[in-house]
Amino acid sequence: MMDFKLEPEKIDSLIQLAIQEDIGIGDITTKGLIPGNLMIEGAFIAKENGIIAGLPVVEYFFSRLNTSTLFKEWVKDGSQINKGEIIATISGNARTLLSGERIALNFLQRLSGIATLTSQFVQHIKPLKTAIMDTRKTIPGWRYLEKYAVVKGGGVNHRTGLYDQILIKDNHLNIMKNRLLYDIPTHTSIIEKAVSLVRQKIKSGISIEVETRTREEVEDALKAGVDIILFDNMDIVQLKEVVRIVREWKSTKGIHSPLTEASGNITLENVHLIAQTGVDRISIGAITHSAKALDISLEISGY
Repeated sequence: MMDFKLEPEKIDSLIQLAIQEDIGIGDITTKGLIPGNLMIEGAFIAKENGIIAGLPVVEYFFSRLNTSTLFKEWVKDGSQINKGEIIATISGNARTLLSGERIALNFLQRLSGIATLTSQFVQHIKPLKTAIMDTRKTIPGWRYLEKYAVVKGGGVNHRTGLYDQILIKDNHLNIMKNRLLYDIPTHTSIIEKAVSLVRQKIKSGISIEVETRTREEVEDALKAGVDIILFDNMDIVQLKEVVRIVREWKSTKGIHSPLTEASGNITLENVHLIAQTGVDRISIGAITHSAKALDISLEISGY
């Protein structure tokens, strides 16, 4: 599993937004019922099996509410947890724990759900070495954390945003063909033209990926010398053919062979078959946009 160490400064604004959204000017119920000097203890307990992710987020969140709160992890992020297992314990001011409970669980359940679903995809393709990757289909403001959870589930991060990798998609190509009317020599494809244009304007070291839907587009991408070819919504027969074409390209041309990536309608039921085609990576939007929150509770034990 690749390393991904959370950097507090990258989540501070999201933490502050959550506090303002939920606690606002104060938890009026807790303030009305619970003395300000009461100290209690609690335990985060798994209500179902899964992969835990987000414990450092919870610890940092409570430290922003009250620096005297004590948080102890009993497992590490990325670990398999079983129903009934204690994940972490917390002690501190009762008002702090009660007011922060829902925010803490929102982070922990959401991120653990993503890690769990990612892990399920990873397990489904073993022993194949294909990488399971995320996409940009994330909740606005949560991308950094959601990609963290993907890594904790055994997945690999795709590009962070539109600024760190070129990905030429069908809409780019359609606009180029139909609206911009680029002057393209008859022996050059629109994909080759697009790659040539972006290559003139980007810094060295930035990868270029092209989305393809047909064999002809794959061959055009190979001619353009891209770093990654994305096979979008291809069936198993098509995938086997285009993976073979990419592999043969290297042996016949004696040049760089791009990474191959499958995407589109990937499920737990078909992911192993897709991985068996030999693609290097499979990108799956569902691991972030459709992950079910893992059931976790905070149970107060010390009064």
